[in-house]
Amino acid sequence: MNRFLTVVSVEEAVRTLQSLASPPKPETVPLAGSLQRVLAEDVRSDSDIPGFDRSTVDGFAVLARDTVGASDSLPALLYFRGRISMGSPPSVGIRTGECAYIPTGGVLPQGADAVAMIEYSEQVEDQVLIQRPVAPGENVVQRGEDFARGSMILSRGHLLRPQDLGVLAAAGFTESAVYRNPRIGVISTGNELVPVDQDPRPGQVRDANSFMIQGFFAEHGCEPRRYGIVPDDPHLFREALEHALPKSDAVIISGGSSKDVRDVCAQVIGELGEVRIHGISIQPGKPTIIGKIGAIPVIGLPGHPASAYIVVRVLVTPLLERMTGRSFPPVIASAVLAENIPSPKGREDYVRVRLEEGKAIPLFGKSGLLNTLVQSEGMVRIPAGSEGLEAGEMVEVIRW
Repeated sequence: MNRFLTVVSVEEAVRTLQSLASPPKPETVPLAGSLQRVLAEDVRSDSDIPGFDRSTVDGFAVLARDTVGASDSLPALLYFRGRISMGSPPSVGIRTGECAYIPTGGVLPQGADAVAMIEYSEQVEDQVLIQRPVAPGENVVQRGEDFARGSMILSRGHLLRPQDLGVLAAAGFTESAVYRNPRIGVISTGNELVPVDQDPRPGQVRDANSFMIQGFFAEHGCEPRRYGIVPDDPHLFREALEHALPKSDAVIISGGSSKDVRDVCAQVIGELGEVRIHGISIQPGKPTIIGKIGAIPVIGLPGHPASAYIVVRVLVTPLLERMTGRSFPPVIASAVLAENIPSPKGREDYVRVRLEEGKAIPLFGKSGLLNTLVQSEGMVRIPAGSEGLEAGEMVEVIRW
């Protein structure tokens, strides 16, 4: 079916892509390999953490009531019962008028309910002078105060950070149930493309897009794999697509959209599956293809680098949120627009900008150029109902 030039809105394109997304698949991985992975289930503590009352300072375990009114001039005088060893249950208990030395992390002995800091204590043979009063529970972490048995530690959908791995380790988890990183196949198409290690002849260019796209997906919690360069030949493209599909959760085709009647990508996708969309009211990126083969979303990106990058940022990011279980909220910076940006009504435009001293400076350039991507720090969105933005307006810059 020829859908091209039957353009749809950006909102409809996003909804279509989200409807094609398969839910994230759970897997179990070693704890050490679960950083930046998304939890596939709630994690609850199977025991109290810590499993005992412990001191948070070096000092003396005491009964708080024995230190009431203690001062430098009139310290509380307590009998020294001994020392608490790290990693072992206390061998002594504390009664009124007694104390025991305890290191940071040591188990609070039976009878004690607080710890007097060593900085405000002085030991003289078998006597200890406490020079500051302490309240019950002072300088002590109670049993289960961190996480009580059965309490929620981390919720499903949480993105694991380094500190989260520490919590899971403390709770005794050696593995994590997480969502599998989606596998993204990346195919480059075009008779003009050559590998990056080859010197291009006149009419040829190096395949830059596949590395840019691979980096984008890796940055967004996916496992991208490049499947090489395919000429504009329907038979070769079909072979490449059939090779990538069984190993992928989505396939991205760089240079896979065109206004030309010789559009190989749309033809083959239509033969193997269906083309849902071929044309979006977005600039740059209008000829983008959205299709599906079996259960696999297939997206044909324009070959121009700026077009390809903006399309994956605007359209593919919501798809990845569904596929990964992660959220990728845009980083927004407010700035004053330095120049007018014209825009035809009915099309959603994205203009690259550079930020400088609170101003957003548009970088007007053709979508085939790479320099506007590397020199810009983000893009400004011009809604489809607008006829452009005027210099001096406060705009939101979507940061790269």
